[in-house]
Amino acid sequence: MTVAKKSRPSSGSYLTLISIIQYLTVLTSLTLLTTVALAQDDRFAEAEIIMKKANGFRGIWYMNQPSNDEYVYKYSGGLAVYPANHRPFAIYARRVDKTFFCFGGTDNANSSLMHNVSYFDHRTGKVANPLTILDKKTTDAHDNPVISIDDRGYIWVFSTSHGTTRPSYIHKSRRPYDISDFGLVNATELVDGKPQPFVNFSYFQVYAVKGKGFIALFTKYNKAGQRVIGYNTTADGVHWNEWKVLAHIEEGHYQISTERNGKIGVAFDYHPKGKGLNYRTNLHYLETSDFGKTWQNIEGETAQLPLTSPQNPAIVHDYASEKRNCYLLDITFDQQNKPAILVIASKGYEAGPANGPREWTLYRPGKQGWEHHIVTTSDNNYDMGSIYHVSKDSWRVVGPGVDGPQAYNPGGEVAMWRSDDGGRQWALERQLTRNSPRNHSYVRKPVHAQDGFYAIWADGHGRKPSESFIYFSNVNGDVYKLPRNGKAAMLRPEPMK
Repeated sequence: MTVAKKSRPSSGSYLTLISIIQYLTVLTSLTLLTTVALAQDDRFAEAEIIMKKANGFRGIWYMNQPSNDEYVYKYSGGLAVYPANHRPFAIYARRVDKTFFCFGGTDNANSSLMHNVSYFDHRTGKVANPLTILDKKTTDAHDNPVISIDDRGYIWVFSTSHGTTRPSYIHKSRRPYDISDFGLVNATELVDGKPQPFVNFSYFQVYAVKGKGFIALFTKYNKAGQRVIGYNTTADGVHWNEWKVLAHIEEGHYQISTERNGKIGVAFDYHPKGKGLNYRTNLHYLETSDFGKTWQNIEGETAQLPLTSPQNPAIVHDYASEKRNCYLLDITFDQQNKPAILVIASKGYEAGPANGPREWTLYRPGKQGWEHHIVTTSDNNYDMGSIYHVSKDSWRVVGPGVDGPQAYNPGGEVAMWRSDDGGRQWALERQLTRNSPRNHSYVRKPVHAQDGFYAIWADGHGRKPSESFIYFSNVNGDVYKLPRNGKAAMLRPEPMK
């Protein structure tokens, strides 16, 4: 995955700008700081704050890396809630009985990525007309936003970046459980013990931990362009502490994470040296129950961070020795706070039948260490779905595991698989979509998912730019399409037959 280079200020002028911004942070109001930053720092000027109704749900279409074959791209499609390394996109708030969600939107021409926020009202069955917070001035879906809700009910939207060439943003709702207006948060992070503007983060995964604040796992790019994974914490969302590295093995990582009752679990792969970013392999796992102070493996052994070798206490499965790629899909905890990790294993990164079968594999800790079992198989490495813990021994996977109209491209038809023996044996429970004109992809699970709004995803053509609709399903697998256009404050989803 590549990012375009853009001009940046010289190191001297850049340091001067940082000093000015730090000074203004102390001496001026939030509004004045925002104005100066927008005017003087081209990283901020790249995006435009909108704060207007989107008048409908239009998802972003995105492609990555032309493949010069019949499949056209390495991956592509409707990627409004992409990638798997961003989370959460949706979160249920019991106090108001609403599921708040964000997504990567666009206009009818798919000309730019819009960061949109909405909610599903479980009492009425309607969705709020989305608010467009900002125009990210790119069509790269790696810049999609994520969402969180703090202890007081304020909604936070974290606007990510893909690498270092574009800025990141943090917005907070003006009122609790209200998406009508957001304010820009001029956050800082400690760098070598000194506060610096917190304006760049990639693959952001953020969790509000009651009574403590936020803990976020995200990626920073080093000078060699390698993806270094780590985490940071904050009590108020404004003043972030020093970023700490979880792992930097050879050429970097992708990671996915989850949270339950203050416990964080993270799964990650790595890029072997000299093989490029398309080769991702191995599966590792760490967890923390003390807000990131210490991290342990599944046996409870404390890890010495950062991890720098492929052979380490966090290893779950050695895919490298099998010469297979590992694609991270989802991770969750059961009622005993034990992790379940869902991945796809394949023979290579290129689309097409040669690298099949793509095995959806579930990992869970057992009496003899990690156990894994095959849920299903599908036809593309980016057929992303989510894992749900239903009850003691019952599990469910929802995802595009059925071949779709653009075979061997990302996504397909969405279905549910279920296991009632702890994840060992799986059966197709229900197919949710059929005869679709475009592939459905990236099925995401809301935090505290409720029966009425159980999964959210988007569709899009796998081999050419197209419009992209956004969908959700209830726990029974009934699917609803969100209206692409509409001016009312609350819009009614369309049931799919």
